[in-house]
Amino acid sequence: MDISTGLGLLAAAIVVTTLIMLGGDVGMFCSEHALTVIFGGSFSATLIRFPLSSIFHGLPLDAKFAFTMRRMGLRELVDEIAGFAEIVREQGPVGLEKVEVHDPFLAKAVCFVADGYDADFIRDNLERDRDNFLTHLDEGQNIYRAIGDCAPAFGMIGRLIGTWCKCSPT
Repeated sequence: MDISTGLGLLAAAIVVTTLIMLGGDVGMFCSEHALTVIFGGSFSATLIRFPLSSIFHGLPLDAKFAFTMRRMGLRELVDEIAGFAEIVREQGPVGLEKVEVHDPFLAKAVCFVADGYDADFIRDNLERDRDNFLTHLDEGQNIYRAIGDCAPAFGMIGRLIGTWCKCSPT
């Protein structure tokens, strides 16, 4: 997760907490009618815009990528690959079988080299995996953007409904 994402979430929590401390209560900011309209409407609009397969592939992959996948810096990557080259020089490609690689994409490449596949096969296979990964990541990004595009509109509708429900006699 990027540091700005964490800072943004913290800033939003501070703003809401400050508003509550200044004389409001949580009920001012949360209405079950408004929350139902916001989340239900955003979910429904997303289902209308995208095929179900894209939602099932894109959303979890993006969430995993944003919060759990370790991003390796270029310097770390070059150092790790240089270490692999040193192992191959000393022990041959079979020496890579004992190497522990944390990045799944790089681990697959190392396994291909250790198993003795030719360079064209390795390149084609890894490029196909990269393209598939980027396609699913792009699908998820588009879905999250669509949710972000429609959520404010449903928020306004939810606010109006929540206000109307509190004002109308029951």
